[in-house]
Amino acid sequence: MNQPNIIYILADDMGYGDVSHLNNQAAFKTPCLDKMCEGGLHFTDAHATSAVCTPSRYGIITGRYNWRSSLKKGVLFGYDAPLIEKERPTVASYLQNKGYRTACIGKWHLGLSWSMKDESNKESIDFSKSLLDTPVDHGFDYFYGISGSLDMPPYVYVENRHVTAEPNRVVTCDTRTSVKNTKHWFRTGETGADYVHEEVLTKLTEKALEKIDDFKDEPFFIYFPITGPHTPILPSKEFVGKSGTTAYGDFVLMCDDVVGQVNKKLEELGIADNTLVVFTSDNGCSPMANFPELSQFGHNPSYIFRGTKADIFDGGHRIPLVIKWPKVVGENIHSDTPVCLVDFFATVADILEDPLEKTVGEDSVSEYTLWQTQNQADYHREWMVHHSINGSFSVRKGPWKLIACPDSGGWSEPLPGTMPDNAFEFQLYNMETDIREQFNLSEEREDIVEELLAYLLNHTAYKESVETYAK
Repeated sequence: MNQPNIIYILADDMGYGDVSHLNNQAAFKTPCLDKMCEGGLHFTDAHATSAVCTPSRYGIITGRYNWRSSLKKGVLFGYDAPLIEKERPTVASYLQNKGYRTACIGKWHLGLSWSMKDESNKESIDFSKSLLDTPVDHGFDYFYGISGSLDMPPYVYVENRHVTAEPNRVVTCDTRTSVKNTKHWFRTGETGADYVHEEVLTKLTEKALEKIDDFKDEPFFIYFPITGPHTPILPSKEFVGKSGTTAYGDFVLMCDDVVGQVNKKLEELGIADNTLVVFTSDNGCSPMANFPELSQFGHNPSYIFRGTKADIFDGGHRIPLVIKWPKVVGENIHSDTPVCLVDFFATVADILEDPLEKTVGEDSVSEYTLWQTQNQADYHREWMVHHSINGSFSVRKGPWKLIACPDSGGWSEPLPGTMPDNAFEFQLYNMETDIREQFNLSEEREDIVEELLAYLLNHTAYKESVETYAK
């Protein structure tokens, strides 16, 4: 049985167009990610299951679409309870049972079970007591990270089941001299004595590199969800001004450097050849990056795709996906096959030659043979479902994409609730001839609409969501 080391680096809100190897019009170069693309396989039609972070992370870890869980729209926040169901198998617990050492280092954002002072107030945390449910309850031997996004309190580090330093102050971006615009925005919240926003990404990277050292003599899985380039957009001093664009571009380059540090560590330890490194993003780039400002430098984080984070359009969920595994995957290969991040669980099981039971990771499809052959016939996914922040659905089959709402389902124009009463109820796009999603063919191809809509009605929670909104 093949037992490669596995490192999964998940960026937070990085757009497809932010990787210069994927976007020849990018205003800056991402040398470390470009080197990964040149040394491995990158996809041009890869997608998160959702256009926002909590649901897409649920899909990566469990191999299930989030609408099968209790989360039907939106995201969790830092104080929220766990989303992954107790006893639910995860890719980490699967690998743990195969003898892997497992660690999660970074932004969890799938809920934690805090010890409370007052059960009626979810923000009344007793930070002196151990947490009741963390990643170590879902297959990880070790966890070091934060509960939600970099802009979500409580601002504390959690190691396994304990806060590393209790809060000693309440921090608000309005009172910090370094915060002068919306890119630096974050919510007011209790802050641990050892927590400084500008230092979080660096500190997490140091922990990840330490853990690679600790695990190097055994098969290991490190899930490394980094905190950038999500808001607050706070590149460290050495990256300020480096992109020649804005703080967002600088923060992307800091994230790129993190990828470089991980790959360099593997080379130094002599384990790169037998280590599968995955780099991707949880969804598209957020409007908080300030697209109009970036456009003055000729840069579009969404590349040519319509929309941004939160949207049902491709800009919301089409993401960079790079696979580097020298022992198995060839160099400088690209694939146009549409793939989905929910496939990670089944792919790992296929690599280990132990397929998942039907009730485990039921939405996951192995990409392993596709990685080796780049032949679309070796990938057995016929349908791909996506979700926007407000719970709107889309479904993709071949070139056809049906959007089951008349608007963006998110934060771009047309905003939900702004369409006239006589607007088309559905949007149908041919993604081979209209990759920018400009020409709605729902009236011309009612046969395709009916086929894709029938799939949504029969195989997803779409019907239930429509009934809920109707109430």
